[in-house]
Amino acid sequence: MYAIVRAGGKQYRVEKGDTIYLESLSAAVGEKVTLGEVLFVSEGGGEKGEARLGSPLVDKALVVGTVVGEGRDRKIRIFKYKKRKHYRRTKGHRQAYTALRIDAIEL
Repeated sequence: MYAIVRAGGKQYRVEKGDTIYLESLSAAVGEKVTLGEVLFVSEGGGEKGEARLGSPLVDKALVVGTVVGEGRDRKIRIFKYKKRKHYRRTKGHRQAYTALRIDAIEL
């Protein structure tokens, strides 16, 4: 069974036991988090598997996970440059993330 959920403006394909890295959530390590924006759920696999497609969300579907860590991603350098104008600007950015282990997909 897998589901496609929307969190932080992005979509993630999740199964039970997966660890996903979301944009920073306001939850402490060890807390349970419920993701309610489930777009698609597939039960089973192959030709006999049943799929539920939401319009836009699947009714009464939830994805429950546990926060297992927090951190910051690698640094990205932003460099602006204009030739022959002596203009150079360097800026860095590190995106904060929350690591979430998927415990269950509930229908």
